[in-house]
Amino acid sequence: MKSSSRRPGTQPGAQPHARPHRTTPRPRNRAARALLTACLAGATLLGGTLGLAGTAHANTTNTVTTANPAGPAATPSTTATATADPATPARTSPRPHPLSTAFDNTAITDNAAPTAGDFDGVGNTLSAQDLAAAGWGPGAHITLDDTRFTWPDVAPGQPDNVISDGQTIALTGSGTALGFLVTGTHGATSGTGTITYTDGSRQSFTLGGQDWISGPTDTMAVALPHWNTPSGTVAAPPKLYAVSVPITAGRHLASVTLPQISDPAAPEAPALHVFAVGVRPSAPQWAGTWAAAADDSLVNGPWTNRTLRMVEHTSIGGSQIRIRLDNAFAPSPVTVAHATIAVRGQGSAAAATPRTLTFGGARQTTIPAGGQAVSDSVAFHVPADSDLLVSLFLPGPVHLASMHSLGMQDNYSSADQAGDRTQDVADFPVNNTFGFWTLLSGIDVRPAHRQGTVVAFGDSITDGYNSTYNGNDRWPNDLARRLLAQGGGKPVPGVIDEGISGNRVVTDRFTGVAGTGTAGISALARLDRDLLAQPNVRTVVLLEGINDIDGNTPADQVIAGLTQIAQRAHAAGIRVVAATLTPFEHCSDYTPARETQREAVNSFIRDNGGVFDSVVDFDKVTQDPADPLEFLPAYDSGDHLHPGPAGYQAMADAIDLATL
Repeated sequence: MKSSSRRPGTQPGAQPHARPHRTTPRPRNRAARALLTACLAGATLLGGTLGLAGTAHANTTNTVTTANPAGPAATPSTTATATADPATPARTSPRPHPLSTAFDNTAITDNAAPTAGDFDGVGNTLSAQDLAAAGWGPGAHITLDDTRFTWPDVAPGQPDNVISDGQTIALTGSGTALGFLVTGTHGATSGTGTITYTDGSRQSFTLGGQDWISGPTDTMAVALPHWNTPSGTVAAPPKLYAVSVPITAGRHLASVTLPQISDPAAPEAPALHVFAVGVRPSAPQWAGTWAAAADDSLVNGPWTNRTLRMVEHTSIGGSQIRIRLDNAFAPSPVTVAHATIAVRGQGSAAAATPRTLTFGGARQTTIPAGGQAVSDSVAFHVPADSDLLVSLFLPGPVHLASMHSLGMQDNYSSADQAGDRTQDVADFPVNNTFGFWTLLSGIDVRPAHRQGTVVAFGDSITDGYNSTYNGNDRWPNDLARRLLAQGGGKPVPGVIDEGISGNRVVTDRFTGVAGTGTAGISALARLDRDLLAQPNVRTVVLLEGINDIDGNTPADQVIAGLTQIAQRAHAAGIRVVAATLTPFEHCSDYTPARETQREAVNSFIRDNGGVFDSVVDFDKVTQDPADPLEFLPAYDSGDHLHPGPAGYQAMADAIDLATL
């Protein structure tokens, strides 16, 4: 729903039969040259979506050998998909070697020596200085979607990536998804690869990547301000992407064979470059109790030597806790020098001395541009249906920071130069309040039983627009209270709210500019980060599409997007409860043509032929029986688009708890 509010190393060696590192530019045709010229002139970005992904955690080993190609190149794809084939035995491969020994291309150069590499065949490369400024220096760990990439630990001007051409990468470990840190040259491309498990079973998958210059910004892991050309450093928008494919939980990985995409005989053709690969770990012992998705707006600082104290309302409780921090879309790293957690007393006051949180055993953590951080687990009694306080000390200066714009909650900030006030109890020095969440994206608990997580995934109706300010009566809050009440002390899942005001299914309203926009990247583009990578997700309640209709997106495209979301959720073992779109007659954006499209989407949701596991009819629940095209007056917040608190409660009451 759209909202009217705005708040703002080891030297790698050559592997036998590996493609040699190119030291001279590859020839390119006239069309390719024209593409580059258009990109730099501000041509329209290529469309499509790529799932964000993560890679191996610290104890996962990535090794590689060259092998026969996995198969012919596939039609370019904007998502990563996988198909299990447990009956097919694995092919034998040579003894594996470290991934770095297969590096056959140099993407990164020092600004003072731009000709030391050749990423795209005409001598252009990534700037080592820009990468370092973003926190992506040699050997850096970049967490994305609860998993961690290790950036190649090589000096500028040395081979640092693999051109995907059928190489077999040996892996150890298990988890829920296999992630790839990639980008493309000469356009978007994709192909089919193979995952092999230690039990001999195999799984085919499609891996795709967008162009490093003309590719979309919504699905990027990071964007840089320049590229290095043979004649020097020039302003340009090079981007890196992270893509994931689901893997079978409980099975142990043996190897992954990359798609055979690149053609050495046609250097001007699209090529997929792989910098890192790894595994997203499973987390069955954790459940989400609170979350807020990063949208595309950025908080505009600077903040220096300042402490933020933010309020979060839990769904379920537990005996241990951890927090998630997110620096999505920000151009620079941000340092959190001290983070604490406390049960809230009143206002900005804690009920007791806040507990210090650590990251890898250290009190301070620096989050790279586009990256995330997850704190260590700490013993802490987390009450259900209660307020917590998370305090973050930012030594700064922080110029831009990720945010969730629609908080419907007062949060608290000290003044600059107030220092570390994260452990204050009743004397937190409030300089101002603000109504959004920044940097903090989630709180997980370890309950007594493996209870799992229900994700409410949607737009501003899920985000709680026009709910009670400071009242925690969004429909996901109401659903969490219903579960707790029905449970009678028995285990129930956590409920987290991943709604973004203005969000759409298939198109973006992405700006990435401080103080502008709240709608975020499309539901398809944010699916990995906000759904698939959340801890131990059992079920998603999906309410999306009215903003697409409002933007004149045809119903068939919305239906196709919802279907794709369901398919990807099912591939990850997640149940999908689809919700019909609520009425909006008399809203300022209403037209009869848009109503026809809404009804077409709702007809599909109700009779979906097995696309979804179950349906909740929010349309029928909230409509006025005297005029089914508009809200029941008691449920209307007044704008004829968003429910009020009574409407949100009615929506939560309509969900069959057995479907969760």
